[in-house]
Amino acid sequence: MAPSGPAIVRQVSLRAAMEVLLHGGPVSRAEIARRTGLSKQTVSEVVRRLEAAGWVRPLGPARGGIGRAALAYAIEPEAGFVAGVDLGGTRLRAAIANLSGAVRAEAEEATDRRGGGHVLRQIGALTGRLVARAGIERARLLTAVVGTPGVVDPVGGTIRMAPNIPGLDRLDVPAGLRDALAMPVTVENDVNVAALGEHWQGAGQGSGHMAFIALGTGIGLGLIADGRLLRGARGGAGEIAWLPLGGDPFDPAARRGGALEGAVGAAGLLRRYPQAGDVKALFDAAAAGLAEAEAVVADTARLLTLAVLSVAALLEPELVVLGGSVGMRPELVAAVQARLPACLPEPPPVRASALGTRAGVVGALALGLNQVINQLFGTGDLPRDLTLPAQVAA
Repeated sequence: MAPSGPAIVRQVSLRAAMEVLLHGGPVSRAEIARRTGLSKQTVSEVVRRLEAAGWVRPLGPARGGIGRAALAYAIEPEAGFVAGVDLGGTRLRAAIANLSGAVRAEAEEATDRRGGGHVLRQIGALTGRLVARAGIERARLLTAVVGTPGVVDPVGGTIRMAPNIPGLDRLDVPAGLRDALAMPVTVENDVNVAALGEHWQGAGQGSGHMAFIALGTGIGLGLIADGRLLRGARGGAGEIAWLPLGGDPFDPAARRGGALEGAVGAAGLLRRYPQAGDVKALFDAAAAGLAEAEAVVADTARLLTLAVLSVAALLEPELVVLGGSVGMRPELVAAVQARLPACLPEPPPVRASALGTRAGVVGALALGLNQVINQLFGTGDLPRDLTLPAQVAA
């Protein structure tokens, strides 16, 4: 759809029209011309091309017009689909959404404990079942985004430091996923995609500078700066598991998973309170007034507050969102909110995740939709990407 060379003007016109359709549709051709400054003739040609290619559709007369009713146009949401996958140390969630962001099929299951290639094949099998459940042709699935633990190289997509899924860092994960899914695949850090999910449809909507801290099996940080994901020089921005909190960072045991993660991650919590069979039982014991469990929860809140303090002091986000199966627990969120003003004169607001366990898969879908829309209708010669409308997917 995007011409090159001398046709850059048509490319820019296409992009401008699509931006109006994405954020303001259904809309008439005259309204597109008014909002973009393009001539009516140019808009008519752009809309004709988009309709012929199946990307937009007429919906009937536009509302509010005077005189002869003009047709209103909107994105054809079923023209293409994206897959989003959130791969966690214990759970795997995947979803398929159309171009409007509406989820057509979604499922969750336990992550294959064998790790490595078994997990990649599991992702392929789960996605295949979702395609069948959604009743769509496999060819209309345009791309997939997989959020995974570990540091993802921003160029090659290779993974390092992924201790919670054995064998993942010894594989060419992008190539393995392309084989398993038979489509273009982007691999991104799982906390980064969760941050994108909260920024698009969750607690961080409208925030240009947001920090998302996920605490569950491990701990990680996703950063939105000036509305964009901050990845760092080698994809490792936000690896706060290695902050020198909760343990000795020079201890060889802390080198693999990080001192902070060793203290506040799920395994660390259960090491400190072995009577509990799982993290929920630990928090239940604390709520019941058992002193040892209360002490573990209180110390976890203290360390989480120090992590938020570190992020706030270095990056000054306008908002901090706490997520993950442990981090979004109400007692921890309330404790951080209460403690933080004692550390900072002007602390950022702290909120619990609005999407919960779905933050990762929603963010993966957002990244996939952004990629598809910009590849089809954006312009590589211009720096600003087209953006998704803020909406809640069905």
